[in-house]
Amino acid sequence: MHRAPGFIGILIFVVFLLLIDFYVFSGVKAITSGYSSRTKKIVQWTFWSINAGLYLWMFALVLFTSFSKGFPRSFMMFVGAWVLFFIPKLVFSLFLLGEDVYRLLRGFYSLGHNVLTKNDPMEFGSSRRKFISTVAAATAAIPFAGIIHGLTAGKFRFRVRREEVFFPDLPDAFDGFTITQLSDIHIGSFDPDSDRDEVRRGIAMANAEKSDLFVFTGDLVNNMASEMDPWMNEVKQLRAPYGQYSILGNHDYGMYLTWPEQERLKSFNRLCEIHGELGFRLLRNEHTVIEKDGQQLYLLGVEDWGRGFLHEGDLDKALEGVPENAFKILLSHDPSHFDEIVSQHPTHVHMTLSGHTHGAQFGVEIPGVKWSPVQFAYPHWAGLYNEAKRYIYVNRGFGFLAFPGRVGIWPEVTVLTLRKGNSAPVST
Repeated sequence: MHRAPGFIGILIFVVFLLLIDFYVFSGVKAITSGYSSRTKKIVQWTFWSINAGLYLWMFALVLFTSFSKGFPRSFMMFVGAWVLFFIPKLVFSLFLLGEDVYRLLRGFYSLGHNVLTKNDPMEFGSSRRKFISTVAAATAAIPFAGIIHGLTAGKFRFRVRREEVFFPDLPDAFDGFTITQLSDIHIGSFDPDSDRDEVRRGIAMANAEKSDLFVFTGDLVNNMASEMDPWMNEVKQLRAPYGQYSILGNHDYGMYLTWPEQERLKSFNRLCEIHGELGFRLLRNEHTVIEKDGQQLYLLGVEDWGRGFLHEGDLDKALEGVPENAFKILLSHDPSHFDEIVSQHPTHVHMTLSGHTHGAQFGVEIPGVKWSPVQFAYPHWAGLYNEAKRYIYVNRGFGFLAFPGRVGIWPEVTVLTLRKGNSAPVST
């Protein structure tokens, strides 16, 4: 649940942050060692003023902010500011740590050498070098600039990602059939006053693909159905000739708020109604048949099932009445459902479409490099994967949560084209 952390937890966290601040400050002093006294004071006072402001902001949030309705916008702004300064300080600290390890090893070597040669002991190391601190500051400026971009333009840097997926048993009528997928809109994170044009642009990008089928794979809201009220006209624009289908994600159940169960259920039921008002058919542990030229594709949708989250999804129930040899596509919000259930299920599900991870909203994706810290929790975290002829595609998400930005992992509109034929290689 979204509750303010306890006093002990806050205290430990602050002590940890202060240790990093004092460590980084040693580098700041090295950089300014040749500056005038006045310039030194300006730089050092600026450093501590920024940090003091962040600490005061954090305590104000803990003491005076209600988290009963989830993450308020003030909290998300704080998270953005905290990440903006913490990550560069962490990078800076790694350089200083490397220098200190070198100085320590050199000091031990010198001490041992002097004992053996009976010379006077040498000091364990000289003062911190300005050059190393300057290189550390220059390197830390890179993530600083990247996070500023992520907090401003990056969170709206919608990208269309296209994949052709080959199946030898795909019904002939569906060769070339296209599916547009959105996931994790988290509409409550967007500001209706300032973000409306950007959201409309992302929705228009999805519609412009003119795919045969549209699917949404969960987390329409952060917590409450009422988050959708200002956005109905935008999201209901999503249309496709063979229909619009959706499932629920973990945030759609409203489980992260401190509110009466009756109110949670009321909001949850209202959200299910909203799916229908948007023109989506909400699949809750069930399936539907997509028919084209007399041939069928079975589209399955389950409620949320995630490792460490809810276990509402029931694949067996969704498969009831589905012929064993039918071509099947599953909508399942959390990719851990694929890892633990779908990939090992006795019934072959050809492809699973998921979301949930957001790619951590932070990482690197350039030719030859694909990394995000979320990969340590989810082996399938972004893009297309093939596990023993069972595919999963994990959408990087349309919106954002808590951290109000995206750095290196951009918001996504997925377009999948089904092809009949032998499977093409898939890079994981």
